[in-house]
Parts: sequence; structure tokens; C-alpha cells
Amino acid sequence: MTIDQAGSAGNGAAAPSTGLGKIERVDDRTVVILGQELNVEAKQPDVANSLVHRAGDTIVIVDTGVTEPFREVLRTAVNGFGDAQRLLLLTTHGHTDHVGNNDVVDEIAAERGITAEHFVPARDIGQMLDPVDYWTRAFSNIVDLTPMPAPADLSAAFVVSLFQPLRPFGATTRTYEEVPMQRLPLGPLPINGWSFADGAVSVVRSQGHCAGHVMVYLRDSRLLHLGDEDNGPCGSMADADQVKVQTSFALAVALIDSGDVTTISDGHGSVRRGAEARAFLDDLLEQAVAMQSLALPARSGTETLEGRAFLDQLTEDLKERSADHTAPNPIFTAMIAVNELKEAGLVRRQREESWDRPKLTNPAPVSAKPHGLAMLPAAAEMLRWKLRRTPN
Repeated sequence: MTIDQAGSAGNGAAAPSTGLGKIERVDDRTVVILGQELNVEAKQPDVANSLVHRAGDTIVIVDTGVTEPFREVLRTAVNGFGDAQRLLLLTTHGHTDHVGNNDVVDEIAAERGITAEHFVPARDIGQMLDPVDYWTRAFSNIVDLTPMPAPADLSAAFVVSLFQPLRPFGATTRTYEEVPMQRLPLGPLPINGWSFADGAVSVVRSQGHCAGHVMVYLRDSRLLHLGDEDNGPCGSMADADQVKVQTSFALAVALIDSGDVTTISDGHGSVRRGAEARAFLDDLLEQAVAMQSLALPARSGTETLEGRAFLDQLTEDLKERSADHTAPNPIFTAMIAVNELKEAGLVRRQREESWDRPKLTNPAPVSAKPHGLAMLPAAAEMLRWKLRRTPN
């Protein structure tokens, strides 16, 4: 899910797709099925793009979106590549808009009498098992920063209720981490990851947008699917890693410059090629610098920073950077603001909107052995520890 998908202009993120299920052909072996943007008032979920690719006798699917209508378009796209010996589903990450139809590969494989495989990132299993808990934690970070329509847990439950039916797992689901990792012959940099379809498909850990995120490289199409890494210059999710987001951009640029990549696709935008792709990534890197510069006073100052004041400043900055100067979605902008303040090393006061830099004081001396009355609880703890270690 992105700021764009939540109803804002881009601020450099991938432009929202229009028309659920529209198929964009990349080449004679690859298509991208475009999803749709989120419209909470209309109770319309956002649906991530899906990619279908033919690699020899394998049909590769990257993400499956959500909703029954999108599922049918995905099935049609798979059928368009004819007979195959196996189906391979690669999940970029565990967000609900990407995983709702994951059981479709088992369904198609059973109908055709062929083999199916499905891989997901191990670090995203938790959010796939309990998406309400995942979004509750995300929204809990901003309840004191921006108006919410309901408490964090109820807001999370409502959001997840839009993504039904939700089938992130199938009979063939495994984690990437169950497969031996290897050095990938990809570009000028040494990269570790997973290889499929006799080396035609590579999966690279990026882990910026969320904890388990991966990107997918299609050798024969020289295409890098970024998933949601390029949703914007700063990750909004509670488990986002800002350094890894920017590293993903840099890796994509390096692969374009080396000639290994000529095309990029992603979870919520259009396919970009050549100079356009390079310029798009450069712009994201520049915006990341600008956004961190916006937080520079917070990084270098010593006074208390008001969270809402910083959020207002960030909102205006994103509004100015958007193509039509419309205000970004307040909830996702608040999530970005929290991440930027944490990145700056600030700590939120308990139950307040204020953020402070921790006072730099040397730790008090630590004694190896307790003295006086402190010896009694220490002796009791030592006794319990020894009893636990004693075999029965």
C-alpha cells in the first residue's frame, strides 16, 4: 500500500495505475497486470500489480493482487502463455494487496496436472498470518500525531476487511529461506539471492519497504521488478528500513548502467524503460536526500520538537513536490514523519506529541558482584538458574 494508493499525488512515488486488470505487455514473454488504487470511502481495496513471465517450460508469476475479478484476469494472462510444465509464484512481500490470490497457482496447477511452487519471505510470515495485528502496530505509531477515524485496532480491522477474500497461503507455500542461497551472476556488484528456472529468474533481498521484501530479476527480459521499494523516497511502514530503501534504488541504477536491466516494473506503477527508468530512480534518490534535509533541524538541534509541527512541514513539502500540488494522504504521511523522526535519533515522550534527542550521559559504573541487601535477590536468582540447569 502506498501514499498514492491512499489517495494522493505522487511526491515521486510510482503513479497509480488506472483500470483494474489492464494488461501491459513488456515483451513476447512478459506482461504486467495493473491493479487499482485504494478508495476507502468506496470500500475499494488497492490491488497490487502482478507480473507473468514465461521462462522455458516455467510460467512465473510475481504477486497475485487481491479480489476475485483480479484473480480471473490473472488466470487469463497465465493461459495466454500456453502449456507449461510448472508454475512458479514469487511473493515480493506480505502486504494484503499483493498476496490475496496466492492459492491460485495450486488451483491452476491442479487443473493442468502440472507442478506448482510458491515462495514467500520468511520475515513476512507474521504479517501474512495476522494482518490486523500488523496494521494495528503501524497505526498505533501515529494515533497522537494525526486524526484517526477510529482506534488503531478498529482502523486496522476495517482496512483489512477491504481485502477479502484473503488467501496468502496455498498447499505449496514455502519460504525463500528454505532454499540454499547462492551468488547471483547479476551486474557489477556481488549479490546473493535465490535462482530459479535454470538461472532465468533471480530473487534479491531488499527488505526496505518492509522486513521481508524481495525484488525479482528476469534475465531474458532484462527486467527488474522492484515490488513496492519505489513507492517513495522514504518507507512508511513500521518495519521499513530507510537505508535499504535507498540501497534498492542504487542497486537498480547500477544494473541499468551495466546493461543488465533495461526495464523496471513495480507494484503500483507503470512499466518504465531505459532513460525514463534511470531518471525515475535518480529522482527518488534526490528526494530521499531532500526529505532527510527537511529533518536536519531535528537531527542537529537540542530543543524539543513538536511532532505535529514537523508533520505539517513534511505535508507541505510533499504537496509542493507532487505533480498537481495536492495534499498527500494524512495517515501515510504521518507514518513517514514518525520514521523520519526515528531516523533522526529522536525519542517520543510517552503519551505526548513531543520528540526529544536523548541526553548523552555516560553510563553509571557497573559492579560485577552485588553488595549488601542486593545480594539476597541475586543469590535467589542464582539458585533458580542452577536448578533449571540441573538434569532431572
